[in-house]
Amino acid sequence: MAPDDNGCPVLDMTGRALHQQNAELRAAGPAVRVELPGGIVAWSVTRSSVIRALTGDPRVSRDPRKHWPGLAAVPEGWPMGPIAFQQNFFNRYGDEHRSARRRMAPSFSPRRVSSLRPGIEATTAALVGAFRDLAPGEAVDIRRALSLPLTMTVICDLFGVPADMRPQIGRSMDTLLTTTATTEQMTVARAEINVVLVELLELKRRDPGPDLASDVAAVSTGGDTGRAEEESRDELFLMLGAGYETAVNLITSAVQALLTHPRYLAQVREGTLAWEDVIEETLRHESPVMHIPLRYPLEDIDLGEGVVVRQGEPILLGFGAAGRDPEVHPDRPDDFDPTRPDKEHLSFGYGPHFCLGAPLARLEAEVALEGLFCAYPGSALDPASPTPARLESVIISGPAELWIVPRPTAV
Repeated sequence: MAPDDNGCPVLDMTGRALHQQNAELRAAGPAVRVELPGGIVAWSVTRSSVIRALTGDPRVSRDPRKHWPGLAAVPEGWPMGPIAFQQNFFNRYGDEHRSARRRMAPSFSPRRVSSLRPGIEATTAALVGAFRDLAPGEAVDIRRALSLPLTMTVICDLFGVPADMRPQIGRSMDTLLTTTATTEQMTVARAEINVVLVELLELKRRDPGPDLASDVAAVSTGGDTGRAEEESRDELFLMLGAGYETAVNLITSAVQALLTHPRYLAQVREGTLAWEDVIEETLRHESPVMHIPLRYPLEDIDLGEGVVVRQGEPILLGFGAAGRDPEVHPDRPDDFDPTRPDKEHLSFGYGPHFCLGAPLARLEAEVALEGLFCAYPGSALDPASPTPARLESVIISGPAELWIVPRPTAV
């Protein structure tokens, strides 16, 4: 990574070489000062042990309004702002976070998620069934044809989002997670998604239904438990965005990994390898979430090796880097191998902010992979397509597209 004028490495926001960048940072120390867009300097943490320690440390907050003295210097339309500055339980601290999280946790319990399986299977069957209309040898972008519409349908059905609102939510969310987006693009995308989410809240107040958006709308207007409109809107922003972006990248990356390493797909067909193994190894090897911005120490924290993070200095945790940490996985950490016994990763976070949607993402991936490869066991990467470009983001990670040729007969 090239240093800035002060010798501070500049984090590459294109996402083209995330794993190489993470390896360099990991080797440099338990935390390394890096420059983010807008000249913002933060501590990058890519070692699994340090990430675990910081996420479980009560001296570390996620609330920038309370604990980041440099917040006022952040430029308008900052690429990491939509995630870092959310006004919801994602960025709450202490009792505020625990109370807000408890409100949403039952909606993503294993039992509730398990009840969604029939609907996920039906949606998958319909999307995969459409491949019958392809000409022999014709390729399809699996991200656009399966991963994205499946996960968007599931999360929007869960929240009761009308069909006409879904495309705008998807477009805006994609832009807001693109860390190479311009200030103008970020500002427009945030304004557009805010309009849709406010309309959704107003709709659910007028005509509530048995869905999670109605629950959010009801709580936000409920007497002494009422919350600001901005917090309700941001809660929908978090749950809708996190509810599909993670799973989209997980499914697409898993398909790419299996078609790049067809021997493992053969083992799944033989029954010697489970879909769970493929999914967990994908989460370890190609995490759908890379860096989560930001955290802020309430006091100076000594990380060892001469590194002290001072009070209020922002911290960027590389959860997606933890899976390839050689201290955790000394045996070929950069190789995809779902047969490895230890697939430890931090792709869904760690500690009090562990992702509520983890069971749902895993279920969607399992159903999608089984549905695709049971119907088209001979599928292969399209030989006419170039190596897939990566998403231009350091927040999320995955192929921007993945062209495959679905074949109903295994070769």
